[in-house]
Amino acid sequence: MTDAYIMLNCELGAESEIIEKLKELEQVKDVFETIGTHDMLVKLQAENFEKIREIVSWNIQKLDKVRSTSTLIKKDN
Repeated sequence: MTDAYIMLNCELGAESEIIEKLKELEQVKDVFETIGTHDMLVKLQAENFEKIREIVSWNIQKLDKVRSTSTLIKKDN
């Protein structure tokens, strides 16, 4: 399994709505609302890098009111 962390920015006031939609995705393991450069941090777990890319591109970035994402993929030791 591959772990990834998505730093997400959204429209002001849309945090709760987006968190609820993210929690519907099977691969989303945790969502944290944050204060700072990004509005939330999302932990994903999927079979491989390609599946992570697919989820971010087709499921997360396409959500209404999501402005931007930045993805970090955990390196396996």
